[in-house]
Amino acid sequence: MQLVNLTSGTVLAEKLMVARDFKNRLTGLIGRTGLNQGEALILLPCKSIHTFFMTFPIDVIFLSRESVVLRVMENLKPFRFSPVVPRSFAVVELPEGSLSATGTRAGHILQVNL
Repeated sequence: MQLVNLTSGTVLAEKLMVARDFKNRLTGLIGRTGLNQGEALILLPCKSIHTFFMTFPIDVIFLSRESVVLRVMENLKPFRFSPVVPRSFAVVELPEGSLSATGTRAGHILQVNL
């Protein structure tokens, strides 16, 4: 599976993990030592995240149900809360630097290719 930014024509990730239930959304990336380039975790449904007990910063995308990027956060450090994004349906967690490398920003449209 690939996560593609249709607006910029760039690939954000080629290895996607999905967290759909409460336990997996709550733990997310806790216990991992990092995310490799090309990896992403998609949490759904999700309107906000935390990075408590994580050991590395991440880039974050908040997506609407229509896959429109509502908000991005670069370099979210461990032991932080994100703001609540009321219209968010899903959150994508990516390796630090992914957003700047792909030019992804609010208003862009993403797509998952199987």
